[in-house]
Amino acid sequence: TGAASGLGKGVAQRLAHMGCTLILWDVDEAGNARVAQELNQETKSKRVHAMKCDLTSRESIYECAKKVQDTVGNVTMVINNAGVVSGKPLVECSDASIQRTFDVNVLAHFWILKAFLPSMLDNNHGHVVTVASAAGLTGTARLVDYCSSKFAAVGLHEALTQELYALKKTGVKTTVVCPSFINTGMFEGVKTDVLFPLIKSDDICDKIVEAIRKDQHMLLVPKSLGPALVMKSIISTAAQLEIQSLSGVDHSMDTFVGRR
Repeated sequence: TGAASGLGKGVAQRLAHMGCTLILWDVDEAGNARVAQELNQETKSKRVHAMKCDLTSRESIYECAKKVQDTVGNVTMVINNAGVVSGKPLVECSDASIQRTFDVNVLAHFWILKAFLPSMLDNNHGHVVTVASAAGLTGTARLVDYCSSKFAAVGLHEALTQELYALKKTGVKTTVVCPSFINTGMFEGVKTDVLFPLIKSDDICDKIVEAIRKDQHMLLVPKSLGPALVMKSIISTAAQLEIQSLSGVDHSMDTFVGRR
C-alpha cells in the first residue's frame, strides 16, 4: 500500500527486481500507474499491476482485494506501508483529520488482513509486514493522533504474531518496521538531531527488504532506538519528559511542513 511514492515505491522497486509479482495500491492513480509501468519496463515483464485503492474506505479495500484475487490469485505477502500525518497539536486537528489518520494508519490494516490472511492461514505460508514508526513506541508533541495510530499498528503486529503462534501457523511470518523521521517528504521541515538523524529513503528500503528476507520480527532504525526504549522502560515519566525537552524532541515538529 502507498506504492506511488516514498517507502512504498522504493520497496516495490527492490521486490520487482527480485522477480516478485506485485500489486501496487495507492489513491494516487496516475502516480501509481506510472510506477508500475516503469517497473515492468525495467524488469522486462508484466508482473507489476497497479490498482487505485482508497484506504479510508473499507468497501474500496474489499473491492480491490477481490480484483487482486481475480488478477494474481492468493497473495503471499502483505506490506501495509501507506501512512498519513497531520503534524498539529491535538486540539488543532480536525475530527476528519483524526479519523483519516486512523483509517489509513491502522484500520486499513485490519480490512486488508481480513481479506488476504485466510489463504495464508490455509496454506501456512505468508508474510505480514507492518510499516509502523518510532512514533509507535514513544510519544511526541504535535503527533498525538499519529503516535496513537502507530502504537495501534505495533500492537496489531504483536498480537497477530502471538495469535499465529497460538494457531501453530509458524509458516506465516510477521515483521514490524519502526523508523524515525525519513527524507521521503512526508515529514518535510522536521528538525532532527545527532541521535536520531533524518534517515535516507534508500537506506531504509534496503533494510526493510533485508528484514523481510531474514524473517526479522522487528526492525528499529536507527539502532539507537534500542537503548532509548530500554531506558524508557526503567526511568520515571518525569525523567523521560525532561530528557525529551533537553534533547529538543519536544520541538522537532515545530517547523513541520509535510506534503499535501
